[in-house]
Amino acid sequence: MPTVTLENLTKRFDDIIALDGINLDIRDQEFFVLLGQTGAGKTTTLRCIAGLDLPENGAIYLDNQQINHLTPAERDVAFVFQAHILYPHLTVYENMAFPLHPRGLSEGEIRLCVTEIASMLHIEHLLQRKPNQLSGGETQRVGLGRAMVRRPQIFLMDEPISNLDAKLRTEMRAEIKWRQRQLETTTLYVTHDQIEAMSMADRVAVLDEGRVQQVGTPTEIYDRPANLFVASFIGSPSMNLIPCQLTTSGETVYLELVGGHRLEVKDGRIAHTLTAQGSDRDLVLGVHPEDLLISPDRSPENIPVEVYSFEPLGAETIVDLTLGKDEAGDDIILKSRVGMAFEVSIGATLWMTCVPERIHIFDGDTGEAIC
Repeated sequence: MPTVTLENLTKRFDDIIALDGINLDIRDQEFFVLLGQTGAGKTTTLRCIAGLDLPENGAIYLDNQQINHLTPAERDVAFVFQAHILYPHLTVYENMAFPLHPRGLSEGEIRLCVTEIASMLHIEHLLQRKPNQLSGGETQRVGLGRAMVRRPQIFLMDEPISNLDAKLRTEMRAEIKWRQRQLETTTLYVTHDQIEAMSMADRVAVLDEGRVQQVGTPTEIYDRPANLFVASFIGSPSMNLIPCQLTTSGETVYLELVGGHRLEVKDGRIAHTLTAQGSDRDLVLGVHPEDLLISPDRSPENIPVEVYSFEPLGAETIVDLTLGKDEAGDDIILKSRVGMAFEVSIGATLWMTCVPERIHIFDGDTGEAIC
């Protein structure tokens, strides 16, 4: 299966810049996810690769061969759309066999291809049904099967399971990932759902307003977000972001938070990085909810917070905490992830600190990660 390379890909729709110099390298057999909000440029990227949209600038390569000049039919890619549109007058078998007829295969060869993929997707019993006799999950499988029978060089999948309910989405995530591993086909998968991206991808590209914000494995992006956008977008709940200033007292380094509160920077690596860059600038402290520790026991080193609300989720509870007010006078709400046994009540005062080596510091002006 081929590699895919995008070099300085730019696409405009009138005055709107959909893609602004996209550069990506997708590896052979990789499950690569494009993640971003609506309008980030995810679908446009797929459409340019497929040849459905033509970029104004930049180049697209399959296995180091530029394909900008090739028609969609000549690119040998399979595009799986958000809505799996099946021909209503054809059976499941006929829908799946449809893309094979132009290839000049015999009926026996077509039957072998269709039954093999149908068996792989566990839809053999559906082959004689019409689309109006299928459930949502069955329709998704047939749509995937129609793409898979072609054995394309690349799969392009544009939010193929977003219309399903939560249970079916979970099942189909595992199904798609498993089948991609079986077929060993390079796959680009588009989603706005960061849980989908984190659970399925070998690597993720986070897009915003037509630009790549970060590329990495799900773990790398979660543990080391490159900027404030990625930090605020990844995670459920996403990272807590708190405006702060750097101060020192002797050898001790502190982050000054709202309300006169301060947090000691106990990790030596982080403290050294911050002091080496100076203190005369605005910073943002980032802390994942699981790394924001709360306790009912008063501690002079910890920061008092008030319980604003909480969400019991069975195995865990998400606690919303009020730290104070920002410059605009709005409450700064933080989230902490605690175990189901943690007792909490609205309005109670708790004491907060952070896992020292798990804090993140961002430049308040540029938004870029410092450490």
